[in-house]
Amino acid sequence: MFTGIISDLGSVGEITRGQAAVRFKIITSYPTDSIKIGESIACNGCCLTVTAKGKDTFSIDASKETLDKTTLGSWVTGSKVNLERALEVGDALSGHLVAGHIDGVAEVVNIQSELGSKRYKVSAPQELMKFIAPKGSVALDGVSLTVNEVGAETFGVNIIPHTQVVTTLGDMIAGRTLNLEIDLLARYVSRSLEALNK
Repeated sequence: MFTGIISDLGSVGEITRGQAAVRFKIITSYPTDSIKIGESIACNGCCLTVTAKGKDTFSIDASKETLDKTTLGSWVTGSKVNLERALEVGDALSGHLVAGHIDGVAEVVNIQSELGSKRYKVSAPQELMKFIAPKGSVALDGVSLTVNEVGAETFGVNIIPHTQVVTTLGDMIAGRTLNLEIDLLARYVSRSLEALNK
């Protein structure tokens, strides 16, 4: 589990394409002697398993399913990556509970400046819009954000100056895509209501 609070802004150092998966070597400021092979690290919101590590780097493997269902297939050498290590018992829950399981790919439709913040209008797959509510939470590229407003096909979020600096969201432009994870609580409430109405 994660919280959507990004703790490192890494980058893709190397890409190796194999038959079963693509291996990404991620450059990080995390102390790699504390990273264990097999642990999970969220990379742009995707919960991925560490398969190797080196000095200032760790590697993760992405299957065809992951590449098809997320934005990782568009990564190139030098791509910036939002990183978050998994929660440990006793850690502060500063954002919201994030599983690292991407529900779909969203697109930035419009960006407006607002008192130093950036207000994003984001379109999401129609089947996911029912899970997004005003003042609820979403994770975009792994960043925990509060939803400002919801329309028929889009929703709005504010990116404050701090978030612009410490995550990839500060460099977004209209037309870019983002990994979207809906709120876990919204998913389970919706599922429970469906079961009650059957």
